[in-house]
Amino acid sequence: MSAIEVRMEDHVAILTMNSGENRLNADFIGEFLAGLDTVEHETEARSLVVTSGHEKIFSNGIDLDWLMPLALAGETDQIKAFCYRLNELYRRILLFPMPTIAAISGHAFAGGAILCCCFDFRFMRSDRGFFCFPEVDLGIPFWPSMVALVKKVIPSYLLDELYFLGSRITGAQCEEHRLVRKAVPCEALMDEVLAFARVLNKGRASYQAQKERMNASIIRIQEEEDPAVIEAGTISV
Repeated sequence: MSAIEVRMEDHVAILTMNSGENRLNADFIGEFLAGLDTVEHETEARSLVVTSGHEKIFSNGIDLDWLMPLALAGETDQIKAFCYRLNELYRRILLFPMPTIAAISGHAFAGGAILCCCFDFRFMRSDRGFFCFPEVDLGIPFWPSMVALVKKVIPSYLLDELYFLGSRITGAQCEEHRLVRKAVPCEALMDEVLAFARVLNKGRASYQAQKERMNASIIRIQEEEDPAVIEAGTISV
């Protein structure tokens, strides 16, 4: 099975992550970006839904089992390339030329939770799954653009709890604090998401222009941070 599956329902593109816990490494990000290219250039999609094929995990973030051996071996060029690609994935979703919806079908941790913040809209299952930033306990500080991304979605009073304490919150709590539009049981999640996605009929060019203007400050931070992140050795592990 491919790590990324793309299928159409009416004018909704559904991209399903099928790589186990959907941890972010170079190969997975490459397939994800290729899937996004397929949706944009080979379909007439008017909206994009991203979900997971795993029964309880949306994405568990950066693949540390893959990254740490590279760090210990001093493979800084590979780590630098990965950082660029991760930023590219976040930026690609942030500026994708149609409405984007994350159907959070389970745990969203660390870089996977940041990934959720790149989407225009989020729905989450209510019966299982946590949203969490464990970086404070892992000793991996956010990059500046990651901070900007999560600030776009999460109210400051709650971000303090998530960012500084590594607190876990449920789908119902995400809905309460408006991180997600709605939290519903797993069996109803995709029906709820698709009902929302099917009525989104925006022009691609104008919608992308709206996103570029709305998210200009985040992109500017990302563009300015890349050299600094690379020169500093990227991620502390």
